[in-house]
Amino acid sequence: MSNTPMAASPLTRAVLEIDEYVSGLGWDQPARLFALVDTARLRAEQPSLADRLGPGAEQETTTLTPIEQDALPTGKPLDEFLGTIAWPASVVGCALTVERLMLPPSAEAQVPQDLDETALAAWVAKHPERQEVRMTVAVLRDGARDSALRLRAKDSPTEVLTGSALVPGLAEALKATFEA
Repeated sequence: MSNTPMAASPLTRAVLEIDEYVSGLGWDQPARLFALVDTARLRAEQPSLADRLGPGAEQETTTLTPIEQDALPTGKPLDEFLGTIAWPASVVGCALTVERLMLPPSAEAQVPQDLDETALAAWVAKHPERQEVRMTVAVLRDGARDSALRLRAKDSPTEVLTGSALVPGLAEALKATFEA
């Protein structure tokens, strides 16, 4: 995944690699879960993967390799599914990509207060200011986190917003998968 910036932290690079990978699959994708493993450890424990990991580099000791997990179950709310995850010790972090409809802050005052979750989703889907967004959120066992947001309307590698506090609720849910 050659478009990731080399100056970024290992976690940011992993988030951007995942965003780039999922972007190549197009929009309207299901949520995808990734384990994050230490690349040097993976190379040492699985030498047969060396060719797939690319040539060894001086920064190898600080890189993370994303490993896509099996498809998430359909029909189960994401928060319930995340509550069932337990990671082995070799997994140093995890990441999730999910597509959602979002409204700008200016539309928050318009949201009806008496809607259940299904009705609220339908209301947002019909709102003229809605934006489709793909969120990639990653956390490490030590609590470090990062995320990338890509708007469908501005679907370009140069228009990806990154930051550690962009999707705090999802980051907390992912962090909880290491606390079981």
